[in-house]
Amino acid sequence: MHIHILGICGTFMGGIALLARSAGHRVTGCDANVYPPMSTQLEEQGIELVSGYDAGQVALAPDLFVVGNAISRGNPMLEAILERNLAYVSGPQWLAQSILRGRWVLGVAGTHGKTTTTSLLTWILDYAGLNPGFLVGGVPQGFGVSARLTDSPFFVIEADEYDTAFCDKRSKFVHYQPRTAILNNLEFDHADIFADLASIETQFHHLLRTLPRNGLIVANAAEAALERVLARGCWTPVEWFNGETGWQAGEPDAVGGFEVSLAGRMQGRVEQFALPGAHNRANAIAALVAARHAGVPVEVGLKALAGFQGVKRRLETRGEVRGVAVVDDFAHHPTAIRVTIEGLRQRVGRARILAVLEPRSNTMKLGTMKSQLPASLADADATYCYAANLGWDAAEALAPLGAKARCFDDLAGLVQAVCADARAGDQILVMSNGGFGGVHEKLLTELAT
Repeated sequence: MHIHILGICGTFMGGIALLARSAGHRVTGCDANVYPPMSTQLEEQGIELVSGYDAGQVALAPDLFVVGNAISRGNPMLEAILERNLAYVSGPQWLAQSILRGRWVLGVAGTHGKTTTTSLLTWILDYAGLNPGFLVGGVPQGFGVSARLTDSPFFVIEADEYDTAFCDKRSKFVHYQPRTAILNNLEFDHADIFADLASIETQFHHLLRTLPRNGLIVANAAEAALERVLARGCWTPVEWFNGETGWQAGEPDAVGGFEVSLAGRMQGRVEQFALPGAHNRANAIAALVAARHAGVPVEVGLKALAGFQGVKRRLETRGEVRGVAVVDDFAHHPTAIRVTIEGLRQRVGRARILAVLEPRSNTMKLGTMKSQLPASLADADATYCYAANLGWDAAEALAPLGAKARCFDDLAGLVQAVCADARAGDQILVMSNGGFGGVHEKLLTELAT
């Protein structure tokens, strides 16, 4: 079958492309915004990309169009598909029908930490010899791809609450029907599609309605929103983490190692752990408990965690010049920005952190959470905000940070300012959920001059 994917360079749809290719289909696709690591991944797999959404692509005559949720009415390709009554389906629906049916699906949901936790869970299952298939919204180190298809009954998926497609406004994760579900956390996000936190809680409630009685929910006891979701109806056993009576992670040692306990009783120890921050230890605990449900003994999971190498674009060091490191992270929500800085602080101690921020997500562009930004950036030694194309005044929003924050409408000016301020030992932390105009390489080049 020939499948043509609209919006193929998104992390989710790019993963769909890899799975479809592995399943034996001919895969082509189109997108308007192409940047690594997804574009590189697709090219390496020999998947043909078409730039833009010109309606003439219908002449490719695929058997099926798979439509990503970034595609909206008015898109020339989508309008041509509808006008000609051509066969199409959303990405989550294709995935559910073509890949997930009949498998033991382990889904990772939550506002933050989905990609890291999905990668951790996949790593543990793989270490245990279960050879899972997976679809992650990033590229886990050690695997080199964001998705793979195997003959294993286990499939790990990042279960996103964002809407499914132009024609299906339910959250993606309601299609996946997991047996094991991690509920990492729950905050307000995606202000472009959700009116408030309560509406997101309703989608999580819909997810719980799809879980079987022989499944397992691994839930964060520190999240009041998740308690409300479970109180609305739960038909599946629950194991809690981050609570006094549930699973907990101890404080880290010099190499990141930590103890794991259940109801106050030690269950074992992770001898070393590459990911800094309490949030990442919590992610590891959630993955450990979910893997246990799939049959992986705790002691095996602990050994696996010690060898985890991380995920691209999650505190990933992109290079170092003259003693100044450039670190990349996907953080864009204020909570994610705060815990990312906290995690880097744990790693680098008293070294200066120069935070370079692009408020690029739909929620941030709307200015819904601009008032939370100063507190989330407080632990950075300096902040440089790229404020082009925002509908709100970034300088005014960051004014509580005083001279520690500067805003720029020109990317070249931002790069020059950061590099002029940087000195040996500094960590330049770049945070964006997009390509950020290739700012990482621009910073490294400017530092070298």
